Amino acid sequence: MAAGTATVTAAALVTDMVKLLGPERVFHKDVDLKTYTYDSSFVSQINNFTPEVVVMPTSTEEVSRIMRYADQHGVAVTPRGAGSGQTGGSVAVRGGIVMDLSAWDDIVEVDEVNMQVVVRPGVVHAELNNHISSYGLYFPPDPGSSEWATIGGMVANNASGLRAVKYGNTGQYVLGLEVVMPDGQVIRTGGLKSKALKSVSGLNLTGLFLASEGTLGVITEVRLKVWPKPPSRAIVVAYFDRLEDAAQSVLEVFKAGILPSGIEILDDGAIRSVNLFKPQLKLPEVEAAIFFEVNGSKAATEDEGRQIEEIAKRRAGSVEMATDAKRMKELWTGRQAIGAASARAKPNAARIFAGEDVCFPMAKVPEALRRIKEIGREHDTMVVIYGHIGDGNMHTAPIIDPLKPEEVEAAQRVAEDIHRLALEIGGATTGEHGVGFVRAAFMEEEHGAALTVMRRIKDCLDPKGIMNPGKIWAEE
Repeated sequence: MAAGTATVTAAALVTDMVKLLGPERVFHKDVDLKTYTYDSSFVSQINNFTPEVVVMPTSTEEVSRIMRYADQHGVAVTPRGAGSGQTGGSVAVRGGIVMDLSAWDDIVEVDEVNMQVVVRPGVVHAELNNHISSYGLYFPPDPGSSEWATIGGMVANNASGLRAVKYGNTGQYVLGLEVVMPDGQVIRTGGLKSKALKSVSGLNLTGLFLASEGTLGVITEVRLKVWPKPPSRAIVVAYFDRLEDAAQSVLEVFKAGILPSGIEILDDGAIRSVNLFKPQLKLPEVEAAIFFEVNGSKAATEDEGRQIEEIAKRRAGSVEMATDAKRMKELWTGRQAIGAASARAKPNAARIFAGEDVCFPMAKVPEALRRIKEIGREHDTMVVIYGHIGDGNMHTAPIIDPLKPEEVEAAQRVAEDIHRLALEIGGATTGEHGVGFVRAAFMEEEHGAALTVMRRIKDCLDPKGIMNPGKIWAEE
């Protein structure tokens, strides 16, 4: 049931959680637990990671009481947001308690003058931006799953996304955290009363909890830096007959001193999928399309857009620049739809999340794109490629019939080979989604002796091993 040292039965655990929270926020029936056995990862969908109980706290004190109980009884706790993750990070691979924080969605404060907000972990990314838009502010990191990704999950995985090339990842905006430790103690990082936009006071505990994936504590409040909204934007879409030409054009844009807010790629399979999903877009079916987004003042946006257009024309078959809001929305919809649309690339198939979000050095991106195609062919598996080419972060989507064991096995080999490719050419096994359960086996190879230090930090802060066990590193 738990981390290996539980001193309470499943029935008693449920009873005690009801006493702590009341029956309306404790779930233990089979049908309820089933909905918490998976996230978007394929590995969670072909396994059965079932908790004993699900709880939905909505205050720091409630989280603290739950953690004190879990610490006392050796019960595993898995924090969970929207469950949109793709690595098995929010499923209870060791049973115990799933702590669902998605309903705790208060925007506590908008400090317009100091350009920061304070939010609870269940606030959805898009809802935060909708709320602060009236203040002329926005939170730049865009995970692509903006309509359902929660801020708590984004912080726990240090998420990035569509505009990371210019604005970076979530961690660059986190000024401070409220965290409930495994023993129930509540701490604040970044200063108890700080309203500063930066600080180098003390050890960087905020950074310690970023990307910790719920293995060190429960994030219960986040203080975020936000930026003024850019007044203008433009999109340039270029279509290439060769993947290599597309990747090379991105490098040439950088060499020209231009830093777009976003640079996204769709390969031929992704383009076909989008056209099937949104036929009105009528994207040219070439080997690759690159979406460049620029923003800033109207004059700067138009100037940078025209420069990108000229650079892209050197290698692209066709190029389109859009500044009209309606057309920009249509074009950007093509990129945003690919996550759902990619399964259309193959009849009677499904897109699975395996081998997702590997990250390559920019100089190696052209080689990596071609080799991913070859890996798919070697295993007779269609792989759709799309993602954030501006920082080398590729999404590789195997398209299979999940009811055919041979296709499932082939897809798992594809994912293995893509991860190995990332390490082979000096990249990373994950650029934004985290390690979770599915990449734990690669961590020793990727980090070497540094993994031992990570384990020591974990053992120090969570000596009983109750916080999201089975994640980030393979357990002995």
